[in-house]
Amino acid sequence: MGKYDDIMHLTRPQYPDLPQMSVQDRAVQFSPFAALTGFDDAVKETARFTDTKRELAEDEVQKINEALNRLSDMINENPQIELTYFKKDEKKDGGAYVRKVGYVKRLDEYEKTVIFTDGIKVDINDIGDIDIKC
Repeated sequence: MGKYDDIMHLTRPQYPDLPQMSVQDRAVQFSPFAALTGFDDAVKETARFTDTKRELAEDEVQKINEALNRLSDMINENPQIELTYFKKDEKKDGGAYVRKVGYVKRLDEYEKTVIFTDGIKVDINDIGDIDIKC
């Protein structure tokens, strides 16, 4: 005779005020417990690389300033430009260099930004290279 033979024929208790739990919900109770919620994401974020913003040489700064002056003169034509700029990372130090091709809506001298027709704003101090497509 087995240890549980006396209760093997019994059914599971039913309670009128509690609905029967689905098999899937019952299984979830025994799933692994993640004591360190978000730990894996934090490790991945730490391992993600970012670039540092490089200092431009004097001749590079002069080239950018000349291009911005030309751009200012032709702003009414909504010129198309190709811009490489440093975009700061939102979560950690550093960022990445991004290439943007688009039409310029205006140059905001107060905020020192280039504003594209699609609404993207680029800080003039973050520009690494600029090429005006005429």
